[in-house]
Amino acid sequence: MAETIEQYKSRILSLAGGRDPLLCLAAAPDKLVRLTKGLTDDALSHRPAPGKWSIREIVAHLADDELVGAYRVRLILSSPGTAIQAFDQARWAETGRYHSIELAVSLNLFRTLREANLSLFKLLSAQEWSRFGLHAERGKETLHDIAKYYAGHDLNHFSQIESILTQLSA
Repeated sequence: MAETIEQYKSRILSLAGGRDPLLCLAAAPDKLVRLTKGLTDDALSHRPAPGKWSIREIVAHLADDELVGAYRVRLILSSPGTAIQAFDQARWAETGRYHSIELAVSLNLFRTLREANLSLFKLLSAQEWSRFGLHAERGKETLHDIAKYYAGHDLNHFSQIESILTQLSA
């Protein structure tokens, strides 16, 4: 049985546990580089199962998702309470040609966007952290919720990459 939106949200938010989401977010680009360092094109393109993403596709997704997050955070800051559109990540993977994007391009985009987002997060007042948007699927999300969500999202995908690496080494 497929995970519901609520189950997915709960699982993702629980992954970072009680850790400071900003510290998790700051560590993510280097962790992603470590996970992918020295991998061959074959390893990067290996899909663990039909319909599942390869490491290359996961990294491209993380970069695109960081782009979406950057927009959402700025939209919420400029227009608190705004509607936040969801996006079809599978469709983005297809139309964005994630399977063909060079790893270095995705890693660089992810790092650049993450650093820009972290710079902004570090400048927010306590009042700004509680500004929110209304996500089409997940409901009300404050900027604090979004930071925590992105930390868990990273960890979820890092676990997927580690699982693929384990599969490849077996």
